[in-house]
Amino acid sequence: MTYAKLSEFTEAQQQLARVAKALSHPARVAIIELLAAKKTCISGDIAAELPLSRTTVSQHLQELKAAGLVRGDIDGLTVCYCLDTEVLGRVQQQFGAFLEQAACCGPAAPGCAC
Repeated sequence: MTYAKLSEFTEAQQQLARVAKALSHPARVAIIELLAAKKTCISGDIAAELPLSRTTVSQHLQELKAAGLVRGDIDGLTVCYCLDTEVLGRVQQQFGAFLEQAACCGPAAPGCAC
């Protein structure tokens, strides 16, 4: 059996991969877009906006929460979800730096061998 050697990768690489995995489902991207537009929402309202059941939305919200992209604040019997803008700002910087570094080695880059 093969085990992931996470210790061989930097914390920044691991964090970028966790976020990429959390965003790898179109429903989660839609949830992020919805929360960005509405600023805050309860899961039932999110489910009403998307072609997903409330249970499915809850599962996707848990994945986004685990990645730190979304916060959930308990308000009585409901949970009010919102984006963690501080984390999203760091993610934006990380992805920007990652993509900039990768683009510097792209086919149009000087000295590229491929």
